[in-house]
Formats: sequence, C-alpha cells, structure tokens
Amino acid sequence: MQPNVKTLLLSGAQLTDAALDHLLPSPDTLPHSIHRAMRHSTFAGGKRLRPVLCMEAARMVAGTGNLPEGIADLSAALEMLHTYSLIHDDLPALDNDDLRRGQPTCHVLFGEAIAILAGDALQTLAFQTLAALPTPPATTVAILREVALAVGTGVGPHSPLPPGMIGGQVVDIESEGTPPTAELVESIHRAKTGALITTSIVSGGLYGTSAHEVSADTIHRLRTFGEKAGLAFQIVDDVLDMTQSSAELGKTAGKDTASIKATWPAVYGIDQSIRDAEQLIADAFEALSPFGEAATPLKSLANYLVERKH
Repeated sequence: MQPNVKTLLLSGAQLTDAALDHLLPSPDTLPHSIHRAMRHSTFAGGKRLRPVLCMEAARMVAGTGNLPEGIADLSAALEMLHTYSLIHDDLPALDNDDLRRGQPTCHVLFGEAIAILAGDALQTLAFQTLAALPTPPATTVAILREVALAVGTGVGPHSPLPPGMIGGQVVDIESEGTPPTAELVESIHRAKTGALITTSIVSGGLYGTSAHEVSADTIHRLRTFGEKAGLAFQIVDDVLDMTQSSAELGKTAGKDTASIKATWPAVYGIDQSIRDAEQLIADAFEALSPFGEAATPLKSLANYLVERKH
C-alpha cells in the first residue's frame, strides 16, 4: 500500500470512528442487547473506505486543501449504512456467514432477531444523522435523496438512477445457482456494491460545495468516478474470494464459487478480471482530470482498490 494511502485511510478511519462513537448509543443504554449488537458490528474492524472516499471527494471539490467542518458525521452515516448491509447480508436467510471483518457475525453473537433489528436501527440512525448535517437545507435534501436512492431498489418518483444496494441484493439472491452472464454480473455489482461507493463520493462532493451551487458537470464526473471505481472494487473482491484464504480476507473465502454466485471471474476468468479492474480505474482517473492535483488523494484510493490483497 502506498504510504500516502495508508495515511489517508488511517486518519479518515480515526475521524469516522470518533464520530461513530459519539453518534451510536453507548453499550449501557437500554435496551442493552441492540446497542451492543450495533456497536459490535460497527467497531469490528473494516477499512472505512466509503467514509474516506466521501471525505476526499469533499476536500477535492472544496478546493481549500482542508476537510470541510462536520464532514465526519456524513462519513459516519455512510459507514452505518454499510455496516447495516453487512449485518443483513450475513444472515442465514441471505449469505449465511459466521465471519465478518475477522470477527463473529452479528447474528452469531446476538441471535437473528437482534441482528435484524440492529441493522434496521443503524439504517434509521444513519438517516437521522444525515438530516442533522450542518449544511444548508437544499444541500441536506440533496444528500438525503442521493443516499436514499443508492440504498433502495431504484423504484420511486423522480428516480433516474439504476437500482441501489437493496435492489442489487435481491437480484443477487434470485440469480444464485444459475449460470452467470456478463449483463447479470455487471448489474448486480453496480447496484449491490457500487451504488453505496458512488453515493459516498457524490454526497461528499455535495457536502464540499454546500457553500455554493455545485455544477452538473462536477456531479457527473464524481458519479462516473464512483461507478468505475466501485465496479473495480467488486471485481477485485470477486478475485480475492477465489484466491485468498479466510484468514486473509477476514470473512469466509470461496463462498461465491460454492454458491454458484454471479461473479466477474465466473464470466471472464481471473486474468481478464484483473485487466478489467485496471481499465476501470484508468477510466475513473479520466473523469477527474479537470481537478488536477486536487484529485491525487482520490486517485490514490482508487489505485488501492485494485492493488489490495484483502
């Protein structure tokens, strides 16, 4: 990992964790079980990649070289949404996994009922946090809309974006056990994983320009960068699932293959998958070309997405 990326991830994670610790109910708050479950899954580890992408997008478009004040709460809300999705994804009714981030999954420690409710509570707290952001009302509404569309199924009034995380999860479940096609794999990856990565970047850009109106071109470029980088991230995740051990991954390895899941290597093979991820990152870089040197941190993070080993 490049030293500057390591520093970005560490500092971003520290800011995000401090905000999460403040925003989440303490383990001594009644009812104890759900608040302890929420905190277990939230603080079980993880790179805080989505929060860091959000922060660096905000820094880039703000153009000051500094993180906008209060951005950690937005980043924390995004991590809550990510953690909620992982809790539910690991449930017996979905992927049925006992290991996440190197720790026992939420339902293993607290039971299925509390795990379901812990995921629900994290999602609710995330939107509560977004609604209280220290941004102008129009910016707050824009961020709420952006995030809600990315998390949902893509259905609703004035919804021009593709299906979000929940929609991608449904397609993934319903396609399990059937021979994967290129179109199916790409649609699942763009929705299930890519949508939240993309919205982390776009919402960070909205936050960073809250003092003035953000241009449509800036949002388009941020969205393009997020979509390309998000797809590359999931392709590499697919490759790692086939090539790394459970200890290296921090989750059960080989489950995608065993379940006949729709993955990129299942369609294209490992070598082509790696080449595709590298090309997607190159395309993502091109989208940020007008930002010049200010885009270097985001580009470094994108490189990390395809170079990581876990």
